[in-house]
Amino acid sequence: MKNYSKQREAIITVLRDMKTHPTASAVYEKVKEIIPNISLGTVYRNLAALRESGDILAISIGDGFDHFDGDKKPHIHLHCRECKEITDLYLTEDPAAAFAMSQGFEPDTSVYIVSGICKDCISKKQIKI
Repeated sequence: MKNYSKQREAIITVLRDMKTHPTASAVYEKVKEIIPNISLGTVYRNLAALRESGDILAISIGDGFDHFDGDKKPHIHLHCRECKEITDLYLTEDPAAAFAMSQGFEPDTSVYIVSGICKDCISKKQIKI
């Protein structure tokens, strides 16, 4: 991670510890527990810099907010349209990156989002019927 700062370190630590794919405001609330005087603007600027440098992932699920992920290992994001949860499904290899490399392209990262309904929400719907 270049351009080290205690704020940036705290943000990346929070993101790597959280598995919920938080929004910027949720990251801000957690980082405030570590650095009480940090501003929301500082969190936004650092999230943008970390995303640009490839240190974190930003994913969009169509709710108007970026959701952040500190885990860069190859994985798929499973997004439930009902409960809005985003869960991770880990891959042993990244097929899209492998295909890109076979085409002479050097990928930095791949972000996969599969939207649908999770098994818990499916179960709840079946009970209501």
